[in-house]
Amino acid sequence: MSAPLLRAGGVAKRFGGVVANDGVSLRVERGEIVGLIGPNGSGKSTLFNLICGTHPADAGVIRFRGRDITALTSAQIARAGLVRTFQQTRVYRGMTCMDNMRISFAPGEAAAGIRAWLAPPSAAADSDSEELLEFVGLREKRDWRAGELSFGQQKLLELAMALVARPAMLLLDEPTAGINPTLINGVLSRLRAVNERFGVTLLVIEHNMRVVMNLAGRIYCMAHGKILAEGPAREIQNDRRVIDAYLGGQ
Repeated sequence: MSAPLLRAGGVAKRFGGVVANDGVSLRVERGEIVGLIGPNGSGKSTLFNLICGTHPADAGVIRFRGRDITALTSAQIARAGLVRTFQQTRVYRGMTCMDNMRISFAPGEAAAGIRAWLAPPSAAADSDSEELLEFVGLREKRDWRAGELSFGQQKLLELAMALVARPAMLLLDEPTAGINPTLINGVLSRLRAVNERFGVTLLVIEHNMRVVMNLAGRIYCMAHGKILAEGPAREIQNDRRVIDAYLGGQ
């Protein structure tokens, strides 16, 4: 049996006296869409930061493609094919959509990305960028500054930027948060297409239960820095522990 694409084992992180992650273990198989839910403060974003190398883990091991990435930098992890997006978008608001795409050709490295932006545009890179902007519905806005886009469009631009490097896996931090509800179905269809058309494995933090239940095949629920429950979406939806911790017992 092949190893999972991503495996975290016994991962722990403490900030002073606060235990953010306490022996967290999870796995994501190639081609899966896995949800990560839990109340605010349960440790979800901290876990993402540990997986992506933003913060060092205090204990435990994280493996990606069978390789120990626990001590790697975020740039090294991005180059290995593991890329993330953020709840609050990290686009370059003063740059055009195309320039945001061009600067993304050096994942995880701001200085290298700026060098790529300053260099003469590559016809192949620009073709890839336009294809991805078309995929997220922003090709006609290629020359708009990112700051002129709506928040939802900025999230779609960030998704296109993350796909530039053709990652094997994306970690998405609340991809529908703050988006006009009328646009959510469009975001969901594009995330499914990222998984099916581009073959990208997804691990998704999401508070919108309708979204995560419709998107993910399997879900982990965190509470108090630990994994509370794991299983298929339907089972998690009806798990009394999850209802009590995440839905307030309603």
